[in-house]
Amino acid sequence: MAQEFVNGKIQPGKVVVFIKPTCPYCQKTQEILRQLPFKQGLLEFVDITATNNTNEIQDYLQQLTGARTVPRVFIGKDCIGGCNDLIAMQQNGELMTRLKQIGALQ
Repeated sequence: MAQEFVNGKIQPGKVVVFIKPTCPYCQKTQEILRQLPFKQGLLEFVDITATNNTNEIQDYLQQLTGARTVPRVFIGKDCIGGCNDLIAMQQNGELMTRLKQIGALQ
């Protein structure tokens, strides 16, 4: 169930972030990404606490990405890590490059 849920969200050409709404790192990640000019429907925040299997989802994220913490940021099919990884990519210019490569920006 968790595997299908996560795999169903991750898509090429889209940015998907698995979050918990009360997590400050998740809030910071949302703040950063919401400032960027995404095309309609190509940025999705998935609240894993809105499901009945939060732990199973985090266990699968651990299996898939090496960490079960949130946020887990996917650019296309690639997990780039969490909030600090996103900030580092933003600062070195890699974030915009990757988003342009997958065609997610207006």
